[in-house]
Amino acid sequence: MAAVFLLPALVLLGALVVYPIVFSVYRSLFDASGDGFVGLGNYGAMFSDDAIRTALRNNVIWVVVAPTVSTALGLIFAVLTERIRWGTAFKLVVFMPMAISMLAAGIIFRLVYDQAPERGVANAVWVSVHDTFAEPAPFPGAKPRPNSGLRPSGGGAFTTKSAVRAGASGSSASSGPSGSSADLPLVAVRQSDVRDAKPAAVAQPQPGKITGTAWLDFTRGGGGRPKVIDGNEKALAGLTVEAVKGGAVVASATTAADGTYALPADKADGARLRLPAANFAEAYHGVDWLGPALVTPAIIGSYVWMWAGFAMVLIAAGLAAVPRELLEAARVDGAGEWQVFRRITVPLLAPVLVVVLVTLMINVLKIFDLVYIIAPGSSLRSANVLALQLFQSSFGTDVDEGLGSAIAVFLLLLVLPVMYVNLRRIRKERAR
Repeated sequence: MAAVFLLPALVLLGALVVYPIVFSVYRSLFDASGDGFVGLGNYGAMFSDDAIRTALRNNVIWVVVAPTVSTALGLIFAVLTERIRWGTAFKLVVFMPMAISMLAAGIIFRLVYDQAPERGVANAVWVSVHDTFAEPAPFPGAKPRPNSGLRPSGGGAFTTKSAVRAGASGSSASSGPSGSSADLPLVAVRQSDVRDAKPAAVAQPQPGKITGTAWLDFTRGGGGRPKVIDGNEKALAGLTVEAVKGGAVVASATTAADGTYALPADKADGARLRLPAANFAEAYHGVDWLGPALVTPAIIGSYVWMWAGFAMVLIAAGLAAVPRELLEAARVDGAGEWQVFRRITVPLLAPVLVVVLVTLMINVLKIFDLVYIIAPGSSLRSANVLALQLFQSSFGTDVDEGLGSAIAVFLLLLVLPVMYVNLRRIRKERAR
């Protein structure tokens, strides 16, 4: 009678579990065509392949980091929300990502981590914080007009070829970098940066000052003379101009709304004018979250977002079964909340924490969806994991089912120790 009732389950297990395992072990001993016996050759090739070694290293990172962080966050959320009135609502919000499929979560976080701040939420926040503390360059990408007397001086800065000299009246004399005055004509300025700019003005001589104008030396529609302020050519306001002697900055000024600036002649006389690189630095576009360096931590972050709620719910259920008398007795004896948490709550929750940790470890060993969807093609190799490599080796460009089967068997061997620990724990609990 027992055999009759067990037969359907045994048939399903045999067809869906035992047969695929046996066939994978058998197939891993043959070459890509399935005709040539290679023995353990596929296993040797697996450990000599750089892509598979990268996948193995990433799997180690996943197993160590993702379950630990998810369990720790679940424990914190479960304990902190135990006493607050809106704890149930908070738990519902944290658990809600579990209702989203891996595919949908991958698409969501592919957008969250988008490099462009106008599309990616992570970079939008990061750029906003950065720009709060760092002033953006006024004219990113601008450069001097050719033959204007300004030349690159390293690091994105531009310096005049000749020194400026003050005339008898104190204004700049004809030995300036751009003719009769220390004018600074620039080009390659984006129209959006000068859309509301005022027309450039010719700098007037000032006693005791060296003056000049910085402007966009370009007339829309053509016409105009190079290195001369023509018509309604736009002023470049907010540009920093430095006077440099012997490699040291002796004076500096910022161009006004009409593009003019003035430097003290007693300090700037005989100095070269420099436009520092900060005037032309490209706008900050945030962090390359999906670049080779950060793609794995970024994907792990999306996994934690999904599974921290799962850990929280299980730990909260275990926490509800903790005897309150022990906690209250400890508090009466003078124990602080941290001591109660560390010496009573965590030890009593240890069986639940082990269940959550082991479950998540088994889960991350098989991680595939998030990596495949979130990682762009340029970083896919750096984010590679064993389950993804199994898919690529078996069904990708190589189509080597022998190597893919070897990876599948190796992945099974990695899961078995975790399964063994889990089974021992279950048997111990039953024995109690």
